[in-house]
Amino acid sequence: MNEPVLIAPEGRLHEEAAPIGKRVRAPVLPSAEPTVREGVLEIPGELALQHGGRLRGVRLGWRLVGPANAPVVCALGGISAGRYVCFGDGGWWSDFAGPARPLDTHRYRVLGFDYLGGSGETTGPPAAEPFPSISSYDQAELLLRLLNHLGIVALRAIAGGSYGGMVALAFGERYPERAGRLIVLCAADRPHPLATAWRSVQREIVRLTLESGRGADGLKLARALAMSTYRSSEELAARFSGPPAQESDRFVFPIERYLLARGRDYAARHRPESFVCLSESIDLHRVDASRIFIPTIAIAVREDQLVPVADVRGMVARLGAGRFHEISSIYGHDAFLKESQQLRGVFAAALESN
Repeated sequence: MNEPVLIAPEGRLHEEAAPIGKRVRAPVLPSAEPTVREGVLEIPGELALQHGGRLRGVRLGWRLVGPANAPVVCALGGISAGRYVCFGDGGWWSDFAGPARPLDTHRYRVLGFDYLGGSGETTGPPAAEPFPSISSYDQAELLLRLLNHLGIVALRAIAGGSYGGMVALAFGERYPERAGRLIVLCAADRPHPLATAWRSVQREIVRLTLESGRGADGLKLARALAMSTYRSSEELAARFSGPPAQESDRFVFPIERYLLARGRDYAARHRPESFVCLSESIDLHRVDASRIFIPTIAIAVREDQLVPVADVRGMVARLGAGRFHEISSIYGHDAFLKESQQLRGVFAAALESN
């Protein structure tokens, strides 16, 4: 079991609870009410990025939920995810993280942070201003700095889905001594060209509309297109095979209504510049799987249109200590958000093994 100890902080910390002090090793006991700590870490100086860019005055938003002194699991999701992870706080992974869930906040502390370049409290691209390209290695470095500041010597695990799985792999390659294991869902060591093709079109839609001052409209359309790739054809056929409705002077199809509604919801909560930044980061992702030696379980979904099973299986063959797990889900790529019951045993085996 990995216990946190004090490490000298790298930057300033703003949070609700008092800063971490000296700790003594003690057994982890269940807690009826998981405690919550959150804050914004200000990183001093200049941050050099993998693709040549530099950022000064980077801020990093984070949130930690669970019993004091419990082992820490970092939970990382898609480009829409952020520091709010758990059930009960509007978290993006409510089916997986919370009391009596696979990431049980009575047994573990669950750490989340807002991605660099995203729409949360972490530094992101200003409107109408240039912003450097961000890699999964850059996100991994921010996680390392956060662990140092919080005094967490080693994570029990990183559980990452989609883009978060890519960040987990980057962290595992660069900082193997800081995480006990990786749980990677719907992600591989590099993107598939067909998935890059879909995302490239989405980014171009947003870029063109940003130039005309209609970035939110472009983001709505890009997200609608993206939603059609997240789910399986079987689910879409089952839900949206009905006839179109005639509205005003045109027909509106059931799938069209659904996708555009999801796009509007997304555009109301996220910035178009951040979508472009993190979507590009997915397609820039490349790690060397042969240099990842910490125990890693990689979960693939047969109906995933974005991350083919063959890509995940091939990555596992290159990992130093990899295990492959395959499931079937009507949710396709979004199975990493939905299939908590099907994956409960996988999480238990990964988190409780020595």
